[in-house]
Amino acid sequence: MATQCERILQYMQDFGSINPVQAMSDLGVMRLAARISDLKDEGHTITRKMVKKKNRYGEPVSFAEYRLEE
Repeated sequence: MATQCERILQYMQDFGSINPVQAMSDLGVMRLAARISDLKDEGHTITRKMVKKKNRYGEPVSFAEYRLEE
């Protein structure tokens, strides 16, 4: 069975990036930022971009999107 970090790494390789909603719904990972920190500590180069969108109620929200730079 793959670890959360391994699943996140594979997801970014497959889809290019990951955000907290994708991590929760697709991988069951609730603490994406913590796992990204673990991956960075392992030597992976990961960048963060803040994204602004509207939620289902039309209200502005922002969230981090992470991308593997290897």
